[in-house]
Amino acid sequence: MGLRIKAILFDAGGVLVLPDPTVLAPLLEFYGATAPIEHYVRAHYMGMAAKSRTRSRESDWSAYNEAYVRHVGVPEADCAAACATLGRTRSAYLWRYPVAQSASVLMALHDAGMPIGVVSNASGQIEEILLRSAMCQVGAGYGAPVRCVIDSHLVGVAKPDPKIFDFALPFFPGIERANIAYVGDSVMMDVEGSAAAGLVPYLVDPYGDSPACSATVIGSLTELLALCLD
Repeated sequence: MGLRIKAILFDAGGVLVLPDPTVLAPLLEFYGATAPIEHYVRAHYMGMAAKSRTRSRESDWSAYNEAYVRHVGVPEADCAAACATLGRTRSAYLWRYPVAQSASVLMALHDAGMPIGVVSNASGQIEEILLRSAMCQVGAGYGAPVRCVIDSHLVGVAKPDPKIFDFALPFFPGIERANIAYVGDSVMMDVEGSAAAGLVPYLVDPYGDSPACSATVIGSLTELLALCLD
């Protein structure tokens, strides 16, 4: 990878930030959830794997919700109610819980001279959230400097439509699409969308939950860092 990849674009959800379990755990405990807070991280990736297996569109989170509430221990009889509540509560502004080590990996990539950016299906909020969480920002700040943060709501195109990546490419002049990696956690949205755009897809799947796909699968951004700087 180190010889071929000359720039890296990242999804935000599941790669840099997660739905905040400190909010969702008390919410789902009302419906009988018993899992400790760290299980809510795994619940997200199980949910994304379920979304990938059912090939759910961006707007359909029903498979995700069901896998999520089951993993955190909601009893069968209460799953439907818990899913409905989760679906109404997991707003765009809850995608703010930093993924472990992602901020340090972004900074290490920046320090090593790797051009980086973000392309995310979002609701107009993701650049501010990444800034406030000290994950990354365009220009100088507390997090890693990135060349761009592309928010689907602001540009009017959402993954898996490959045209969303066209908004990022001008920030990487002189670098061919085939030399740009895209790192996400959804087979349909991220892997297939970026591959259709001519990028090189990488799938974050820390627990081996996702269905087989054509991407290079990594357990964490730390693993990606090792590949990049090898």
